[in-house]
Amino acid sequence: METRRKSSIGRPRGFDTEEALERAMRVFWEQGYEGASLADLTNAMGITRTSMYAAFGNKEDLFRKALERYTEGPASYADRAQREPTARQVATAFLNGSVRATTRPGCPAGCFGVQGSLAAGDPGRSARDALIAWRNEGTLRLCGRFQRAIDEGDLPPDTDPELLARYLMTVANGIAVQAASGATRDELQQVADMALRSWPPA
Repeated sequence: METRRKSSIGRPRGFDTEEALERAMRVFWEQGYEGASLADLTNAMGITRTSMYAAFGNKEDLFRKALERYTEGPASYADRAQREPTARQVATAFLNGSVRATTRPGCPAGCFGVQGSLAAGDPGRSARDALIAWRNEGTLRLCGRFQRAIDEGDLPPDTDPELLARYLMTVANGIAVQAASGATRDELQQVADMALRSWPPA
């Protein structure tokens, strides 16, 4: 009983943590790590700073949890694309997913993982490093999938899987930047279609 009493005092749970994390994710997505103040975050989450620290840790901890939520939610298309049977279908699902995720109605435009900390100074260095690692991991996963396609004879044996993965990630990141700049879903879909018109790229 004493343990439960201390837990309820030290870690108040008079709110939906999943909903609060969803709202924090959207704040970081729209404003970036440094642009999102603690007041912005707690106001959006509908909780006090004490409750935020108790439930999620400090701002950096919250950012990492929000990135995990983004990966499992809006950016989950990347994992699904990996399961497509051919390299071309992987690339198609990846770019089409990028277009949809960065232009979702009711969500910030662009990609949390691209613009969340591009211009971070020293206070945002850890967030910037987390996003660099996140993007690099995505590239490595694509590289591994394309290497498998080469091994299975789906891609030509002289294909460079790392270069192909970086090409696809660069197009997707560009789509995200353009979406944040106001490009429409139809416009960005045309970009994705153009990138896929010649596959694999020479």
